[in-house]
Amino acid sequence: MEPTRVRLTIPDTVDPTALMGPADTHLRRIEGAFDEAMVVVRGNQVLIVGPAEQVEQVTSVFSQLIKAVEGGEIPTSDEVDILLGQVTHGVRHDHGRTGDVILSHHGRPVRPKTAGQRRYVEAIRSNSITFGVGPAGTGKTYLAMAMAVAALKRHEVSRIVLTRPVVEAGESLGFLPGTLEEKLDPYVRPLYDALLDMADAEKVATYMEQGTIEIAPLAFMRGRTFSDAFVILDEAQNTTPEQMKMFLTRMGFSSKFVVTGDSSQRDLVGPGGLDQAREVLAGIDGIEFVDLDRNDIVRNALVARIVDAYDRATEERGAKAPGKGAGHGKRV
Repeated sequence: MEPTRVRLTIPDTVDPTALMGPADTHLRRIEGAFDEAMVVVRGNQVLIVGPAEQVEQVTSVFSQLIKAVEGGEIPTSDEVDILLGQVTHGVRHDHGRTGDVILSHHGRPVRPKTAGQRRYVEAIRSNSITFGVGPAGTGKTYLAMAMAVAALKRHEVSRIVLTRPVVEAGESLGFLPGTLEEKLDPYVRPLYDALLDMADAEKVATYMEQGTIEIAPLAFMRGRTFSDAFVILDEAQNTTPEQMKMFLTRMGFSSKFVVTGDSSQRDLVGPGGLDQAREVLAGIDGIEFVDLDRNDIVRNALVARIVDAYDRATEERGAKAPGKGAGHGKRV
């Protein structure tokens, strides 16, 4: 059978170094991922030869990299690895669209990178309350944070509130040593780190001093009402049904709530607030649940393989012990 041949033309607006990587590092990664396909680059022409399936996949990778560079991005090696993992796993991409830029920080755009992430961002824009559910690395918290910062910059809200349950301490912080800020730091640090990725540390510090940005444990939300605010509840799989109801009923006027979590990473026993919320709130206008999966993971490509391995192990345990698979949230 004759090998398939595809020729791509690199637009004049695309920097070859950004596309192929310093010293062709991106090109080498692509060649290494497809052992039966040959890639020949001459000037602004890319010739791809090999089995039809691999040629299609290599073409998809180059097409998406070209679109990214045309959009002003400079792909990193990690981003190329992520793209390779998605393409080889059979993730379909909408080549007619690229994710809208949510915000830019120091010239680096933050945008959804997968179809699932685009659905998630669109749900946040369109609904008062959005639940983002999926494994680690799918951008649940990061994209919600970007949407919050962008809304604050556009004066769509007057404050950002970030919260999460403090499970390890049982939310009883009084017995821990140090000031309240020192006690909270290990639990809210992931939220703070994501925030610093999108705004200057000095600006963040000023916002926090002014109360424009607040980071606090979920227990501190009781009795409050949040109006004109963008509120994010992270690690929601570790809430009880009572805590989830308490949080959701804090919503005031002109506010947006985003709840993120992964039902497979629950640290508490008993009914979970996240799973119950899906059952109770399904079908209510203004509330949407978005499920992300391993195809939406945008961390090191190894993370997706780790998630796959654990999912397989869970399925195997369930097959060996029918009826004893309870305790793991079902992803739809």
